[in-house]
Amino acid sequence: MSHPNDAHPNDPSALVLGLDTFGDVPVDDSGVLLTDAAAIRQVVDEAVLADGIGVDVLAVGEHHRPEWAVSTPETVLAGIATRTDRIRLSSGVTVLSSDDPVRVFQRFATVDALSGGRAEVILGRGSSTESFPLFGYDLADYEVLFEEKLDLFVRLLEERPVSWEGTVRPPLRDAQVLPRTESGRLTTWVGVGGSPQSVLRTARHGLAMMLAIIGGPPERFVPYVDLYRRAADQLGTPAHPVGMHSPGFVADTDEEAREAYWRPYREIRDRIGAQRGWPPLRRAEYEAEIEHGSLYIGSPETVARKIAANVRSLGVGRFDLLYTAGALPVSARLRAVELYGTKVIPMVRDLLAG
Repeated sequence: MSHPNDAHPNDPSALVLGLDTFGDVPVDDSGVLLTDAAAIRQVVDEAVLADGIGVDVLAVGEHHRPEWAVSTPETVLAGIATRTDRIRLSSGVTVLSSDDPVRVFQRFATVDALSGGRAEVILGRGSSTESFPLFGYDLADYEVLFEEKLDLFVRLLEERPVSWEGTVRPPLRDAQVLPRTESGRLTTWVGVGGSPQSVLRTARHGLAMMLAIIGGPPERFVPYVDLYRRAADQLGTPAHPVGMHSPGFVADTDEEAREAYWRPYREIRDRIGAQRGWPPLRRAEYEAEIEHGSLYIGSPETVARKIAANVRSLGVGRFDLLYTAGALPVSARLRAVELYGTKVIPMVRDLLAG
């Protein structure tokens, strides 16, 4: 089985093209909001579809808000593992700061076993912070929680008895953490939102870097890709191909995609923005983000051209499309997955090979 970290940015056939979801609660075709349980089953159905049409990886993110049904990505991934054959199964992200590294490793090693070695984890600090009070963590410890827990997680990846001591959890003394993976190494990324310190931390630990590019011109992240590679070279750690993830939506035409995505995207963005002090989203901003920013919305050809252009400009080895946003209709989501796998992915590879 090819490994996503083996992808080379100059080899279109090795480029990893995936889909992301937070398990947004959709509506049925009559406009009725699904239950949380039905929303989780919908993610599984979309993963099964993606598996059969050539999508390389499905990433499921962790949140603890009513807009999103998935709070434990690895549980959903375990269900997907038993119904799929080839697609890689990832979190996107797992909030390591408010979890226990030992349990995170054990749960993803279990998904790896169920899937025949297809599991990977993307670790993050959490841009949504609801998990901190929920599990009894102080946001004042935001940095030290992630720093120490990531250090422990990296040691667990060696799959040997580990001794570790820090300030955020009890120490370990020659602890053997089970189950071990069949390959001997769980594929691990760190989600980075644009902090140079986060880039350097990822390089220092020798982990792969996934850039969350959710707004503005994608090319502004080129310095972070360069910094990661320079730091890895100077530190003598592996410089894995960098990944990027951005929101978007695919429909049969540009107009259909823009109209279908606009209201659900605006509603969820404004709901979160009201809590964070953002002004309401205007339609002109939305259109500008599609034309010049980091929204990949349109027909298969439009989306493929934008992905290919930014994969080339950033020199990344993986692109994941966050294809769900708010209460989109189930049928539109399924069509978006179908178009991404059957049309967008082949077009991107052709454009990069040309």
